[in-house]
Amino acid sequence: MAIKRKRTMAYKRAQVPIEHTGFYAYLLRYNEAMKLRNYSKSTLHRRESDIRRFVGWCDERGIDQPQDVTKPILERYQKHLYYYRQANGEPLSPTSRNHYITSVKQFFKWLTQENYLLYNPASELFVPRQTPSLPVVLTVEEIEALMLQPDLNTPYGVRDRAILEVFYSTGIRRSELVNLQLHDISLPRQTLYVREGKGGKDRLLPIGARAAQWLERYLLTIRQQLLTDINNQTLFLNDYGEPFRDSKLGDRVKRFMKNAGITAPGSCHLLRHAMATHMLENGAELRFIQAMLGHADYRATQIYTHVSIRKLQEIHAVTHPAKLEDRAALLSALAAEDDDEPGGENEPDT
Repeated sequence: MAIKRKRTMAYKRAQVPIEHTGFYAYLLRYNEAMKLRNYSKSTLHRRESDIRRFVGWCDERGIDQPQDVTKPILERYQKHLYYYRQANGEPLSPTSRNHYITSVKQFFKWLTQENYLLYNPASELFVPRQTPSLPVVLTVEEIEALMLQPDLNTPYGVRDRAILEVFYSTGIRRSELVNLQLHDISLPRQTLYVREGKGGKDRLLPIGARAAQWLERYLLTIRQQLLTDINNQTLFLNDYGEPFRDSKLGDRVKRFMKNAGITAPGSCHLLRHAMATHMLENGAELRFIQAMLGHADYRATQIYTHVSIRKLQEIHAVTHPAKLEDRAALLSALAAEDDDEPGGENEPDT
């Protein structure tokens, strides 16, 4: 099989240029301090991007030093984020706005701790509490329809089916899957080892029999065809023989969902939600699901008790003493009651 030729990216989003400002030297020291605290590369990249966004906004208004920033200025920036519109005309989501503000607050907290500032102008900045939203959960039937989308007549289709199965079987995050290495998988034991997941935590997960079967098929027949560098130990390789990028894998899964008629927002994370909810509905204890998902706080897992409405409906229908035995009989009884009422329809309500 010929490996696809990689196309040159025509566009890559550039960082906000702040090297000419007085903020830049402080940002470099901040990044170094966060590295020493063992923050992940993705967290460091996101925080720097958020801080650059804020500094760029300050630069446009002639604010050149962290010492020039006051609480009213930060509140103006917060207001700017609220009214900002993206290229598609949509506002920033509350989650995005909170991320931007939180990164700036952390930056100023560090500046104050290191005595670069006499006081922290962001210490009293109010960040609205986010209302937790219930995740969208795919049905088992939707999951099975999704699994049928990859073209199994191609090597890429077998790989994609294995990826979907691993997502649904283990509930791992997209960033965790793209970083899996060959030595993280044990097919004889049917286990998968996540190294430095969210929060830098490791965890050992079981792989279901069906997912393990597809994974074995991929490893035995497909991966060697995609491999361009014998030293590359990445488990899942893209069409160019390289590790997947988070966003590209998400786009691929989203395309399969669209073809399966699934219109719910999201892609890879929907399989994580489905795994947790379906296991809970089939009797798994919450603490086991918490371990599978890698949640440090059980309250993050409790949300799945609120989305298992299908199982709750089944239990309610079977156990509630007022369950409906015969809808027709009930309607007839209600009609008879109406006929027995004195005065009929013209009787005034009491």
